[in-house]
Amino acid sequence: HLQLVESGGGLVQPGGSLRLSCALSGGTLAAYAIGWFRQAPGKEHEGVSCITSNGGWTVYGDSVKGRFTISRDNAKNTVYLQMNNLKPEDTAVYYCASEDQFCSGYVVGDLWGQGTQVTVSS
Repeated sequence: HLQLVESGGGLVQPGGSLRLSCALSGGTLAAYAIGWFRQAPGKEHEGVSCITSNGGWTVYGDSVKGRFTISRDNAKNTVYLQMNNLKPEDTAVYYCASEDQFCSGYVVGDLWGQGTQVTVSS
């Protein structure tokens, strides 16, 4: 049974850093492009980043470009999101999901994690 599990969220001050992890069980992560999404109270669902199955192409939303870095370790069945210089507006629940192979923003197979809360506050 395929499962994605996010971890690494927490409470940090503005300017701080967190690294989120997205781990796949029940399958081979190398077969999938993986995207990170987030949703904050009162805001719409937002695509944050995506990485292709071999790591050859990455996509970032304008609001996080230059601050966040997505990477993957297929041998560990894990995708990471390094978040630096966090801002209060980054506060949201962060989800990972399987995405189309071109990282065009379409979730494939309804494969989502449960989400991890990131709160940025002074």
